[in-house]
Amino acid sequence: MSAISSIRFIPLSVALPPGKAYGMAKSLATARQTTLVVVETRSGVTGIGEAWGMPAVNQAYLPLLAGYLEGSDLADVELVFSRIVARHYHFGVQNQMMACISGIDIAAKDALGKETGLPVCRLIGGRGAEHVPVYASGGYITEDNARDFTPQLEAIAAGGHRAVKIKIGLGPASDLARVREARRVLGDAVDLMVDINSNYSLDLAKATLAALAPHRITWVEEPLAPQDVAGYELLQRCSPVPVATGEALYTVHDFQRLLERRAVDVVQPDLSLCGGFWQARRIADLAELHHVRLSPHVWGSGIGLAAAAHYVASRSPSPQAQDAPWPTLVEYDVGENPLRERLFKQPLVAKGGLLPVPSGPGLGIELDWSAVERYAAS
Repeated sequence: MSAISSIRFIPLSVALPPGKAYGMAKSLATARQTTLVVVETRSGVTGIGEAWGMPAVNQAYLPLLAGYLEGSDLADVELVFSRIVARHYHFGVQNQMMACISGIDIAAKDALGKETGLPVCRLIGGRGAEHVPVYASGGYITEDNARDFTPQLEAIAAGGHRAVKIKIGLGPASDLARVREARRVLGDAVDLMVDINSNYSLDLAKATLAALAPHRITWVEEPLAPQDVAGYELLQRCSPVPVATGEALYTVHDFQRLLERRAVDVVQPDLSLCGGFWQARRIADLAELHHVRLSPHVWGSGIGLAAAAHYVASRSPSPQAQDAPWPTLVEYDVGENPLRERLFKQPLVAKGGLLPVPSGPGLGIELDWSAVERYAAS
């Protein structure tokens, strides 16, 4: 394989229109941003990836990481990542260094696929599906929930999604009202998930879940702070609703702390943060060993969405062989976000609850570089 000749980080940002901020119980986003990672090889192949978080912070890590990776073979990057983490253990792994490694790993796998002529899913496990099921991630909290919530749900219903996640976390009474409205608009046949974004203590989470249980909730996401492993264990033991978490966890070690105590029912690694495919494969293996479901978190650009599609396509829905009652779902953000679709010549779009897994080499997506220039932050 070819060696890496250079690594570039390109900050991308799109401001949301005035009055259109949206997000979660803890805060609203006034812009969508991410870091585009570009890996170039000595043979002239270019791979792309995505690193979560504030681009300016990611940029600060680039000289350190490039010093290790430039000149390394594409097929050897995981060995280099291990060396970086072992040598710089004082930095820890719950930080932007791991997000940068994640983006570089995705880009390196994209380039490796292009060099070998294989889609990424075949590099990391196999092509088990041509489409992966998704859930629509919407129903966001906004500046004016009375105005915005129902129209969001109506747009999701018009999209024909079979599974939907909404934001809650403003208190048990608000949570119940939002779930009732979601059921009214979406109907009873849709799988409905709720996301608290770690805004509750254990007692609040218990109160909300007791109220929501009659409405057939598929899972409650991030009910507690990511660090509260003991709280997750207690909640999982008594919750009438399956418990999901993982978007704020880094590397397989964070997930091990939850899974060795069987404190969660669904794990949700984000490939742009947890360590790329390098760590995400280990996390999936660990979940499989504990017979816990997997569902990757996606929040950023279409690059992360493509990576998640390849990731899920490469895995068997263990312990099932076929006809999984609850298939492995990819998060499909439906909020306003030009970075999800307008970065590509042919965007990835879900239809009927299914997202196509790109069949071309690497990630199988092609950037529109004029769009990259348009959204590049100065």
